[in-house]
Amino acid sequence: MSSRLAPLRSLLSGVRFGKFASVGAVGAAFDTTTFVVLDQFVGVSTAVANAVGIEIAILVMFVVNDNWTFASEGEDDRRSLGARLVRSHLVRAGGSTLQWSILFAVLVVYEVGVPVSLGPVDLWPIFVKGGAIGIAMFVNYVFESIFTWRVHE
Repeated sequence: MSSRLAPLRSLLSGVRFGKFASVGAVGAAFDTTTFVVLDQFVGVSTAVANAVGIEIAILVMFVVNDNWTFASEGEDDRRSLGARLVRSHLVRAGGSTLQWSILFAVLVVYEVGVPVSLGPVDLWPIFVKGGAIGIAMFVNYVFESIFTWRVHE
């Protein structure tokens, strides 16, 4: 019975979750900044801006998580690092899909818009994206911990 609870116990590390959330905040800053610059200033489509922002955030967060949050997990060789990066991308695909679904449901499908701006920047997409990132962070924490860094092993 205790071996079945090992993954759950390993997820309850407040220190690890705090680090993961901190790294997530850094990733969210990269993601959102890239999204806003590409979407609102460069004129790239919302979909492309969102995809580029997510990918940059995934790469930044992977590097920081691998070297800080989960530094004691996994091997240091290139092959293990590459395997963790691939697993992380697969896991993050779920969180990214959730984030995309929320963002596009609110902004595109239902066309919910609240006129909130600061100078030339429309803040409503940023608020929606921030909420979507927060929800996806919890999903990512669970699956990154279990599948990418395998904290329960």
